Amino acid sequence: MKELLITGAWRCGEQQVQALEQMGYAVTFWLDERQAVNMDTQRFEAVICGGLFLTTPIERFPALKCIQVTSAGLDRVPLDYCKAHGITVYNAGGVYSAPMAEFVVGGILQLYKESKFFAENQAAHRWEKHRGLRELSGKTACIIGTGSVGSAIARRLRAFDVQTVGINRSGHSAAEFDQTQPTCRLDDLLPLADLVICAMPLTVETAGLFDSVRLAKIKPGAVFVNVARGKVADQQSLVEALQSGQLSGAVLDVFEEEPLPRSSPLWDMEQVILTPHNSFVGEHNGERLFKCIKEHLYELSKEC
Repeated sequence: MKELLITGAWRCGEQQVQALEQMGYAVTFWLDERQAVNMDTQRFEAVICGGLFLTTPIERFPALKCIQVTSAGLDRVPLDYCKAHGITVYNAGGVYSAPMAEFVVGGILQLYKESKFFAENQAAHRWEKHRGLRELSGKTACIIGTGSVGSAIARRLRAFDVQTVGINRSGHSAAEFDQTQPTCRLDDLLPLADLVICAMPLTVETAGLFDSVRLAKIKPGAVFVNVARGKVADQQSLVEALQSGQLSGAVLDVFEEEPLPRSSPLWDMEQVILTPHNSFVGEHNGERLFKCIKEHLYELSKEC
């Protein structure tokens, strides 16, 4: 039997545990990743976790061969250590693409169709029209990140006749996009984009990508969307771009500091759709994640 540690980042059921046991895994649970693991970790060959290695050093897992994270991003895993020690790391690619893409489109539509205005009128029993509604049709979206999430966003936006431009490191082609361009061309494309959407992983290259200089290059009146990581955009500069009208609105699900401090001016901005890192939630996530986990752990079982 291969030893598998599962943290509270994955809320698996009894049937799922039985399926893993049938694959040859002895399962151990550690529910709270915020607490360092206080058991012997030397025996574990595989780990299913979220941010486990933020509190428990990976060096305590000398037998580790495989890490399955429950998120799409890998920024909470010491990738250099894993590469040096031959540890295979899997993300949950594709698991959250559908709900995140729906969230992005829904948030943009809330801004374009002035949903807050009508919600306030409904609450006040007030019959008042709004003549400033906008259309998605004919707009251009610059989507930074052409992986599973970015591609799912592009596919849905194209259904609204939005021109989609994908940005990735090399500019390689990607399904669902009308065109793709390398990151080095980002500054040339921002003045043309009505929608700027962050769907890339947090890396050394993407941290602080949208600073004050780059935000100023975005087409005036554009909408900024971030479902990537809060640290890809300088939050104070983003606030200033919204206050000045450089950006007409923003859809924000991630922030530099989470929970977002109560003192942040973002809370009170009418032109901001703000949610607590919740865009990934969907009723089919569990089954998609388990399918992903089974496939990856099966690969490990074949190697051993």
